[in-house]
Formats: sequence, C-alpha cells, structure tokens
Amino acid sequence: MARTQGSHSQITGPRVRDAALHLFAKHGFAAVSMRQIASEVGVQAGALYNYTPDKQALLFSLMKGHMDELLEDWAALPQSGAPLERLEGFVRFHIRFHLHRPESVFISYMELRNLEPANFEVIEGLRRDYENALEEILRAGHADGSFDVPDSKITTLAVIAMLTGVTTWYRSGGRLSEDEVAQVYWDMVRKAVSA
Repeated sequence: MARTQGSHSQITGPRVRDAALHLFAKHGFAAVSMRQIASEVGVQAGALYNYTPDKQALLFSLMKGHMDELLEDWAALPQSGAPLERLEGFVRFHIRFHLHRPESVFISYMELRNLEPANFEVIEGLRRDYENALEEILRAGHADGSFDVPDSKITTLAVIAMLTGVTTWYRSGGRLSEDEVAQVYWDMVRKAVSA
C-alpha cells in the first residue's frame, strides 16, 4: 500500500508512537486496535507496519523508551555525596522526571501484564536497575547510621510507589508548584527512612 501523501518517516514514526501512547493510556492496550492508532495518526492501517512490526512491538518500544530515558537521565546526575544528599537528589529527580510523563508512567505500570515474556524480562531488568540505584543509597545510609531501614528492598519499592503516585493527582497550575510538591515528597521520604 502506498504511503499517504505528505507522510514522512521522521514525522509519522513519532506520531505513531504518540498516538499509541495516548490511546493505550486512555483505553488500555488490549482495547486499542492498530486501525484506531492509524486513524489517530491519519494514515491507512497498513501503513503502520512501516513503523512497527505489530502492536506488541509498539508497546514494548514505548515502555523501553521510557525506562531508557529514565536511566539515562538519572545516570547523568552526580552520584556522589552523603546518603541523605543522594536520597534527596533521587526523590527530587524522580518527581521532576515523572510529573511530565503521566501517560508513559501509567503504561509502564499498568501494561506490564500485556508484555510477552521476553519483553517483560527486558523491562523488569531495566526497572530493577533503577530500583537498585535507590536501594544502594538506602543501604549506604543504613550502614552509616543516617537511615533506619530494616529492609532496604521493601523500603525501595514503597518509596518508588509513593513517588510515582504523584502522576495520578498532580495537575500543572494547581495549588502547589512542582518544587513545592517535590519538597513535600522529600519531607515524607526523609521521615519514612527516619533520617
């Protein structure tokens, strides 16, 4: 099938991803068809296969792209300092990064069940890498007496769940600014680890 007039891979490819992200977040992966994605983009359904092999590959690409960006941005920040300082840096980074990506965050958590086993394993590995970064900070703080964290793994999962939850309620222009939200969350995390 011929490419729709005016369609260019550098433009249409990202539009396919954006449309899939929005539709998966709004309706759920299982409820969205390739035809719906094509309609949203304004191309023939068959044209989508120029940009992705299938819907599973599209979901995996969205989730992996989110995790790759998260890990890359985290790695670009200074990783030295006292555990308390590093924990604060993690909290503020996590809030800032996720506030502007609510659809990506929603898909990354709610659509794991729809990944094929090999894709699931890749995403879980990337999630573990991110969790390990926080757990290492918590262990260092526990070791030097900065934190009271009897189980660093459970604390890691609880802190990440709490921080990620911000995307379910935060709205730009609301009562609190991004910096104020980050400060409130930092205060809660600091108390949670008895810092």
